[in-house]
Amino acid sequence: MSNPYLDLVKSHDALLQKADAPLFSDLAGLTPSPVNTDADAPVVMIFAPHPDDECIIGALPLRLGREAGFKVINVAVTQGSNLKRQPERWAELKNACDLLGWGLLETIPGGLMSVTTKTRDSDPVAWAEKVSVVAALIAEHKPAVCVFPHDNDYHSAHIGTHYLVVDALKEAGHECVLGLSEFWRQMDGPNALIATNNVDTADLIAALACHVEEVRRNPYHLRLPGWMADNVRRGAEVCGGQGAAAPTFSFGTIYKVARFNGSQIEEPTQKFTISDSDDIKAVLA
Repeated sequence: MSNPYLDLVKSHDALLQKADAPLFSDLAGLTPSPVNTDADAPVVMIFAPHPDDECIIGALPLRLGREAGFKVINVAVTQGSNLKRQPERWAELKNACDLLGWGLLETIPGGLMSVTTKTRDSDPVAWAEKVSVVAALIAEHKPAVCVFPHDNDYHSAHIGTHYLVVDALKEAGHECVLGLSEFWRQMDGPNALIATNNVDTADLIAALACHVEEVRRNPYHLRLPGWMADNVRRGAEVCGGQGAAAPTFSFGTIYKVARFNGSQIEEPTQKFTISDSDDIKAVLA
């Protein structure tokens, strides 16, 4: 008897090894989403450590924009450490944000450098300058929601971005909802599993494919659905509760949704599993 799951495995393998997956030049026919320019719209700001992170952690902002009328602004904290690649990465990033209908801001021309806890600990003057740049953006745009990595997301720039944004929120004395994200390392105590439907998931993948040279080096856009499917597996327990019924949706992203009270992060007391048909604003309650 042949293994009945072999065809399933082969199908997954074929998708992951797909050599003709379209990149940006093949996506020209897609219609970019309109950018929300409503001056009164609540704002969700993504603080992306690198160009491409905005797509990977973008489920919550995407749904807030599409379903709740939020204005989504992606802040490119850095533009990568390769100086020669920075102009190209900025162009790729703009294509990605245009496709999703998001605004895009630089921290400084070319992006900040050395956004790490090492800089925070050893060069307080340089760190304070970076914090002031981000605090000024927060003060200007007054986001209702800020999305950025958790404090142990493995990569030094991801961890550095966490502390940069928290320090900037403190400097600005700004109160808001936080969506702490994960990618390189799972966080302790996540409390929100946010589903994305097939259209939203495909749009995040297409936007990620706009980062042409990055996904050519490592085709993680093809692996994004697998990561999001595993988030649903894990999120069923860690966000829904031990022994909770598994969600029926296929794709999701895990966050810790908490509040910043103007001086510190308040630990959340609620857990959320938000399906693609649920009101996304429930996670902000």
